[in-house]
Amino acid sequence: MNMAPALDVAAARAAFPALQQEQIFMDNAGGSQVLGTVADSIREYLLSTNVQLGASYRVSQASTNAYTDAYKAAAGFINAEPDEISIGVSTTQLLHNLSTALRFQPGDELILSKLNHEANTAPWVRIAERLSLTIKWWSSADPKNPTCDVDELQSLLSDQTRLVACPHASNITGTISPIREIADAVHAHPRALLCVDGVALAPHRPVDVRALDVDFYAFSWYKVYGPHLAQLYASQRVHNQIQSLAHFFKPTDTLDLKLNLASANYELTQSIPTVVEYFGREPAVTWAAIAAHEERLQQILLQFLVSDERISIIGEPSARQELRVPVISFTVRGVGSQQLVEEVERRSAYGFRSGHMYSHRLLAEVCGLADVDDGVVRVSFLHYNTEAEVQGLVRVLGEALREL
Repeated sequence: MNMAPALDVAAARAAFPALQQEQIFMDNAGGSQVLGTVADSIREYLLSTNVQLGASYRVSQASTNAYTDAYKAAAGFINAEPDEISIGVSTTQLLHNLSTALRFQPGDELILSKLNHEANTAPWVRIAERLSLTIKWWSSADPKNPTCDVDELQSLLSDQTRLVACPHASNITGTISPIREIADAVHAHPRALLCVDGVALAPHRPVDVRALDVDFYAFSWYKVYGPHLAQLYASQRVHNQIQSLAHFFKPTDTLDLKLNLASANYELTQSIPTVVEYFGREPAVTWAAIAAHEERLQQILLQFLVSDERISIIGEPSARQELRVPVISFTVRGVGSQQLVEEVERRSAYGFRSGHMYSHRLLAEVCGLADVDDGVVRVSFLHYNTEAEVQGLVRVLGEALREL
C-alpha cells in the first residue's frame, strides 16, 4: 500500500502564477511552468544587483555571493559538489561541450541508446565521426515498450568501450531506466564512462548522482519549475579526463571553469535556490507526495488509453511510479497525431503536442513509425495538474476520437 503523504495540490498550484489562466498545461515534458518565486528573484536581481561578478565593491560582492550560493544549491539538488557541475543554456549545449572536451584515443567505442533524446546522441555521433571512433547502437527488442535492457548492454560492452549514453527516463515512453545496474555493468570495464540524460526524470523524482554512480548526468532546470538553464554533472574522479575549453589563462579546478565558455547567465543562475527551496525542509517527503499524486494522474489516462483497441501506447502501460513517470505517448490507428491534437484544441483549453520530440531514432528505428514527423501524441503531467483536469482530458479525447 502506498503510504506517501497526500500532496496539497491547491498549494502547489498557487506557487505557479501561469496556472491562473484558462490554458491547461499538459505539455510539461517540453518545459514546466515557472515558480513565482523564481520570477521574483530574477526581477529583483536585475533591478538591484545586475553587475559583473568578482569586483570588490559592495553590489558586485552581493551578486557574486548570490551566484556562488546558486551553484551550491544546484549541486546539492543532485547530491554533488559545486566543483562537479556546469550550468549552461541547454542540456544539448552542455553535452556538446563535454563531447569536445572529453579525452578519447584510437579504437574507442561508444554505445548509444536509441531511446535517447538527440541531445545525448548527436554530440557523440559528431565526435565519433571527427575522431574515427566506433559507434555501437543499443536498441530494444520491444517496439511497443522499448527499454534500456541491461542484458543487451552487456553484449555490447568491451574493454574498448569508452562511453555509454542513455536516458534516465525516455521523453517518449516515460519508462525509467535501471541506471545503477547500468552503471555497474559499464564500470566493470576499465575506461568506460556512463553519461545519463536526466531531463525527463528530474521533474518527477529526486536525483542522487552518488547513489547512481554515474560519471555524467545532465538535466534542464526549465523543466524543473526553474529558469531556462541546464546543468551537467561530472564526477570528480573523471575531471582529469576532461580538457579545458576555456581561455589559456583561466583556472581549471572546477567543471564549470573547464566547460563553460564564459559564465552561466547571472540572473537566471542566481534564482536556482528558490527552486530548491520549493521542495521544503523535508524534500524526500515532498518528492514522495509528488510521485504518488502523479501516479494517480497517469493511471486515469492510461486506463482510458488501454480501453480503446485503436490506441497503441508506446511505453510502459502500467501507472506504477517505480516503472514510469507521467510522460505518456500514443498513436491512434487511422488518425494522425497532430490531427487529434488539433481536434482536442478545437474543443478545449488543453495544451499538449504531437511529433517525435527529438527522439527521432527511437520512433523511426525501434518503434517503426511510418510518419515520424507526425510522430506520437504526447501528454505529460506534473504535480500541479489535477485529477479533474485529467478526467476532463479523457472526456474530450473520447469525444474527439468518436468523430475522427
